[in-house]
This record gives sequence, C-alpha cells and structure tokens, in this order.
Amino acid sequence: MGILDGNSKDEPLHYGEVTAIWAFIGANNGLISGYEAFVNQAGDADLKELLEQAIKTMKSENASFGKVLKANGITPPPALPERPKCNREDIPAGVLFMDQEISGAISINVGQGLVSCSLAMGQCLREDVAAMFAKAHMEKTAFGAKLLSLNKEKGWIFPPPFHMN
Repeated sequence: MGILDGNSKDEPLHYGEVTAIWAFIGANNGLISGYEAFVNQAGDADLKELLEQAIKTMKSENASFGKVLKANGITPPPALPERPKCNREDIPAGVLFMDQEISGAISINVGQGLVSCSLAMGQCLREDVAAMFAKAHMEKTAFGAKLLSLNKEKGWIFPPPFHMN
C-alpha cells in the first residue's frame, strides 16, 4: 500500500495544496475585511444582504480549510480584526463607495475566486481537499448568479457593445 492509497485525510498535503489553502484563507481574510467596510457603506438592502452572506460563507470556508492546515501542523494566516459597524451617513461623500462600485468589486472577486478554486482543484492529489475547493467553487457560482441577478435588476451592469448582425 502506497502513501496515496486509502483515506485521503491520512495522506500528507503537498506543497501546492498547502499554498493553495493558505492563499485561499488569506484572500478570504482580506475580502472579509473589505466586505465588512462595504456593509457599512452600502445603501441597498439587497446588496447588504449579499455582502453579509458572502462574509458568513468565507468565514465558514476559512474554518474548514484552517482545520486541514492545523491537522497538518501548519498555522493558517491570521485573520484581520473585525471592522466596527458605522452609519453610512457618517462617511464623507468623497470616501463613500456607491452601491454599483461595491457590486462591481465583488463581481470581480467572484470571478477571481472561481479561477483560484478551479486551479486548486486541478492540482490537488487529496480528494478531500479537492472536494472542499469544489464546494467553495459551487458556493461562489451560486453567489455569483444571485449577484448577477441583482446587478441586472438594479441597472448596475455596464455591458460592452453587443455584436449584432
């Protein structure tokens, strides 16, 4: 029986898996902090709800991936301090992000997250880790679909020119 036979949770992580997990948690930490700031700045209730959902999902992903790192003797990247809540009205106009700017930024983040999950899945040898990235990918896909609907509904999409015959 070889080192990669049997229960994948008993197999060692390779450097690519460690790097992918560590980078994923680190990226989520940065996004969580940014999204907490966006929650303070968003005026649209539906957008705030999506931001809160994204924060909750990323914290859950970090906990799951962090357990894998810890089980393999690796310290996960540190989380950033939680941002305090504030009123949107207290933020100066020149600093305040508009809802369509916030939505555009998180739309980009969803696309980048999908790519990072796909890359990580492709390099995994451990099925359990690949499945965790697949789950994160599916969650980002579902979130992206909700965000796309919201962007269309609110008129926040600025499409490139359409090709018409």
